[in-house]
Amino acid sequence: MNIDMINAAAQRLDGHVRRTPLLSSPFLDDIAGRRVFVKAECLQHTGSFKFRGAWSALSAMDPETRSRGVIAFSSGNHAQGVALAARAHGTSAVIVMPEDAPKMKIENTRALGGEVVLYDRETEDRDEIGGALAQERGLTLIKPFDEPLVIAGQGTTGLEIAEQARAEGVENADVLVCCGGGGFLSGIALALEAVAPGLRPRPVEPEGFDDVARSLASGGIVRNNRTSGSLCDAIITPAPGQLTFPIMQRLCGAGVVVSEDEALHAVALAFSRLKIVVEPGGAVALAAALFHPDQSEGDAVIVTASGGNVDGDVYQSALARFGD
Repeated sequence: MNIDMINAAAQRLDGHVRRTPLLSSPFLDDIAGRRVFVKAECLQHTGSFKFRGAWSALSAMDPETRSRGVIAFSSGNHAQGVALAARAHGTSAVIVMPEDAPKMKIENTRALGGEVVLYDRETEDRDEIGGALAQERGLTLIKPFDEPLVIAGQGTTGLEIAEQARAEGVENADVLVCCGGGGFLSGIALALEAVAPGLRPRPVEPEGFDDVARSLASGGIVRNNRTSGSLCDAIITPAPGQLTFPIMQRLCGAGVVVSEDEALHAVALAFSRLKIVVEPGGAVALAAALFHPDQSEGDAVIVTASGGNVDGDVYQSALARFGD
């Protein structure tokens, strides 16, 4: 993995992905005690940064291979990204999703043309299910984070952050990134290393699912004890990836861990102060900036709002509890 792959992905993505804005609010600045800039990937196609990696992978495939179809496993955001990218490339997509994934994500994946195969993540192995389907149908697997082309696509977010931060006069700051398996963070880290070395990427995770933070602290890959049971479903993975962990270990600062309540509070503040819809897993970086300001340094912090695919009842609950 290197910056050349990210630049190549940026060329393939040009005209197909949205250049999402870097938002700010004086109200959020007051809470955090510093300037807060929010990279609104919740406004990306399919409501998540995942479309970048999906398009990167599909667009780089040999046409004959691509025509046979692709398969992915995801709790929802990668699923939707792959389904839309596959449809745009005129091919089929099978998506293996946990049966407890948010209803909206399952319905949206089907609406975008994906064939959804549900499984129980506590008792069944998605890799086994996906592997069997791929072999049976001749499908190409697009991994959600531990895949070079996917990482390269996510890294284009880092190129945009660097340019947008420079325009705001920010050259030295922590970049807090919502983190599951590390594909988003790894891609951003590689991009920033090359074009904005003063911006330091750091993972943010929910309590009880902080495998990346614990892995970075221990120097080796550590797994989560659970794989479900959090409203931050978008960033719940068993462990960091074999490809992503060495990148994060080399380039990223220490992880920040937030509570589920803090994530929900950030969801409400993103609505009231920025007028954007963010799901709990996509709001953890904002929560870290607002409610753990002592864990960042400098007069500015940049955070990712990585996704906005939230079920209505969860969103209403966040607004009811923490809305102004």
